[in-house]
Amino acid sequence: MAGRACSWQRPALAWFFHSLAFLGAVYAAAFLFRFLAYIALCMRRPKDLRHRYGAWAVVTGPTSGIGRSVALDLARRGLNLVLLDLDAANLRETSDMIKSRHAVKTKTVVFDLSLVATAQGDEAMRRLREAVEGLDVGVLVNNAGVAKPCALYLHEANLEAWVRMMRVNLWALTEVTAAVLPGMVERGRGAIVNMGSASSEAIPSFPLYTMYAATKRYVARFSRSLYVEYRSKGIDVQCQAPFFVASRMVSSVMYGNGLSPFVQTADAYACAAVRWIGHGPLCTPTVSHQLLWCLAAVLPDAAHDWLRLRAHLRQRTAFQRIRESRVPSSSPSRG
Repeated sequence: MAGRACSWQRPALAWFFHSLAFLGAVYAAAFLFRFLAYIALCMRRPKDLRHRYGAWAVVTGPTSGIGRSVALDLARRGLNLVLLDLDAANLRETSDMIKSRHAVKTKTVVFDLSLVATAQGDEAMRRLREAVEGLDVGVLVNNAGVAKPCALYLHEANLEAWVRMMRVNLWALTEVTAAVLPGMVERGRGAIVNMGSASSEAIPSFPLYTMYAATKRYVARFSRSLYVEYRSKGIDVQCQAPFFVASRMVSSVMYGNGLSPFVQTADAYACAAVRWIGHGPLCTPTVSHQLLWCLAAVLPDAAHDWLRLRAHLRQRTAFQRIRESRVPSSSPSRG
């Protein structure tokens, strides 16, 4: 009887392992096909954005990091720029630098996006509408965003900090889009790029950065729905979801743990990001980030949760030390 049982089990085990091998081969083939298709898209000839969409672009948060690099790349491609940021001096410096390098026009709008839905925010929104009135605005890049407070439990930051993040990452992005869209609809063409994050799209959770990831999830859903709504009207809406990009928003504390080779400079990311405008509702433009995205898909959700929580708890400790080191120590008075 034992021999008969073994003879029955061997074919069953062989069938089981063959099935696993087949599923693995299918997954590997799908992975390879997706990655090769991505590489092919990266190698295609870039669009003439000015001819396809219009002569002007609006960029929020253009004075540093990704926003500055994207503004420069758009100017290099011949687009005039409306630059929107909270600091007038930084805006002037960025505008002058762009015009010194490229033969384009610029306009600046001082707008603290964290004041949206207040009297000051309403006034700034009025100035933005006046700035774009009559312009052939073909591209909008909603780049401005807030990532701080970093690496904290929800109860550890005050409510004002979370409200500021939501105003900039959600509300302001929505209002700026609503201000620019009517002109695009009237002209029957345009492209909107909303800067999301792989933290909300490529991995299942982002503990201790919960509010940030949640706001970026809104950006992705908002973009996808607008993509469906406005595609037939000649308007391309896209959410870009990068991993880590070296900028003022992302410190070395946040992209440690062996991820440094995958961290893009702002200029390298911007070059890829501008090439991807108009190609699909969701993308991560750089090859290294796409590879990370594919690798992330292999891990089960529980493994992601465990790894992210451990990494972010270490970041929490590091940020606490940085904050403590910046607190001035009190010394006894002399006399």
